[in-house]
This record gives sequence, C-alpha cells and structure tokens, in this order.
Amino acid sequence: MAKKSVISKILSKLPSQLGAQQDVKTEKTVRVKTPKLKLVIFIVDWIRANVVTDVCVTEKVRFHFTSVGMGTASSEILDLLGVGSGEKAVIFCLEQEIGVQVLMKEVRKELKSHGPGMGIAFTVPLSAVNDPILLVFKQSILKSEKISGKNSDKGANMTSKYSHDLIVSIVNQGYTDEIMNTAREAGARGGTVIHARGTAHEGAVKFFGISVQDEKEMIFILAASDKKVPIMQAISEKYGLNTEAHGLVISLPVDNVLGLNAE
Repeated sequence: MAKKSVISKILSKLPSQLGAQQDVKTEKTVRVKTPKLKLVIFIVDWIRANVVTDVCVTEKVRFHFTSVGMGTASSEILDLLGVGSGEKAVIFCLEQEIGVQVLMKEVRKELKSHGPGMGIAFTVPLSAVNDPILLVFKQSILKSEKISGKNSDKGANMTSKYSHDLIVSIVNQGYTDEIMNTAREAGARGGTVIHARGTAHEGAVKFFGISVQDEKEMIFILAASDKKVPIMQAISEKYGLNTEAHGLVISLPVDNVLGLNAE
C-alpha cells in the first residue's frame, strides 16, 4: 500500500508538471517576434541571372524564383536605371526586412564584378503571408551581427520610402508595344514583360468578357509615384477591360529602388 501511495503521488504531479512545460513553451512561442518580410524583385540581363541566384544562395534567401521577361525600353533610355531592351531575368525573392539592404548591395557588387551590365532592384512591402512560410522565418536565426556591420553603408541610389510604384498591366497577348507607347506618352520610361496564361474565374469571364484561354502578358512598369495615376489612366482608357486587350491595371508601392549598374 505504501508503494502504491508513493506512485499515486508521483502520477498526480505529472499533469501539473506537463502543463507547466506546455505553458512555458506557449509563452516562448508568443514572445517570438513576427519578422517583417519584403518581396525583392531583381530585373537583370538573362545572362546574369545566375549571378543573382548565387548571391541568394550565399545569403540564405529561402524563397527565390526566376522568370523570363523581355525589356521594352526605347533605345534613347537604355541607361535609365539600368533597364533596357532584350531578354531579361525577373527574380522574385522573399526576405526579411532586416536582410534586404545586404541582399541588394551584395547583388550589386557581384554584378559589377562581372563587367558592364544592366539591371534594377526594388522592394514591395507585403500585407500578409501564409503561416507555413512565416514559420520558416520565425525559426531562422537572424543575421543581426552581419547585417548591422554591412548596413553602416546605406548604399547609393536608395530612394525614400514609397517614392515609386510598380504598375502591373495584365493584358491579352499582342498589345505590349501599343501599351508601352501609350505609357511613355503618359510619363513611363520603360518596362519588362512576362508571358502568362489567364486563369480567371468563370464569373469574371462572363462579366468582363475575358477569355481564360487567351495568352496573357504581364507588363511591369516602375514609375515615380507622381507619374502613377496618369500612366494607369492612359492604359485603362485605351486597353482596359472593355477593350479587346481586356487589360487589368494595378499598382503596388515600392519602398526601395537601386540601380544595379550604378557606380
């Protein structure tokens, strides 16, 4: 009976002890600070795409994706912000805000070491991200010491927050040249095109007259914020949803811009 009493006492204490451990674990989880994330977009000559992706690997950027694009800048402005015509690589990276400047500066440095080339980088703030991706960043070790040292030099050509916008036009294939001509007349300086396929919901197809089978083109135009409205209005008037182009035009705030070929 004595042995049973001792065992009972031990077992009776286990739930409270386990509960205490769970409370501690929960408390630690609550204390984990949610990392601020940014979408970093690099647009460079296709032959230098591997330079950017190699830096992403070195800097341990967990999510980065590459797409083929086509530059649309006119020959008169090939040197503007490093974006010209020709085949482009558009690299999308998801990175913590604390690591963005390091990533952009390292890419810029590596591109310069590979000789003359053209490119641009900018960041877009995120309003939300799904939990599994957020968990990856929460469990990672912040590169605070490394970043604090490299951030002492803020780098050239960094603009103030939200001084630029990324205008995204999604239209039926074959309207890129006309849209870019219209955009330039309204103040745009150039853009990059990515080919895509429409997958609109059936309701949207019937309401707007959009065909999901049509090949689409996504036109990215980086513009100063004061140029955003006239550019979007000009595109919408001539190539909006009620036209044969069935264009959809949106804009995203850009809080950092860096010319990758600048001295």
